[in-house]
Amino acid sequence: MALKQQLELLAAYNAWMNAKVYGAAARLDAQELVRDRGAFFGSVLGTLNHLVVGDTIWLQRFATHPACGLSLRQVVELPAPASLDQQLFADLQALQTHRAWLDAQITQWIAALTEGDLEHVLHYRNTRGIPANKRYASLLLHFFNHQTHHRGQVSTLLSQAGVDIGETDLLALIPDETAV
Repeated sequence: MALKQQLELLAAYNAWMNAKVYGAAARLDAQELVRDRGAFFGSVLGTLNHLVVGDTIWLQRFATHPACGLSLRQVVELPAPASLDQQLFADLQALQTHRAWLDAQITQWIAALTEGDLEHVLHYRNTRGIPANKRYASLLLHFFNHQTHHRGQVSTLLSQAGVDIGETDLLALIPDETAV
């Protein structure tokens, strides 16, 4: 499977898992959503907000790739997050609506990439202002891994609150291959 196909699989997994996580989180009341559970970003809602913040920061960086300005145009127009723990949305439903929109942007952007685009070296500054120059494909793998990492935290927080999100394995989306 080519790298672009693997990234398309990760984009599909991202959207699928986010839908599952938000569906499970919706079973908690407002107080339980914001209850500090000792995670990096405190609560279920805090961690879900962090994922949107992180994705927005990365997508705005990715948009500087010469081939991506058009496909990520709407994300570039969003206000840049002020901090990694910024609470963009205090309401789960509003956050979920934005998350679904963001996932659609990610899916469309990844679909528009070519294998050649993945070889680009992205020049950017991290959130502390330190310059970096990294291969685009490697940054995309980090982008999807970051989402998986924090969704894993949310899965644990939900489990501790008595909510099971069900199957979470990428394996569920990997197609069967025809035997040769």
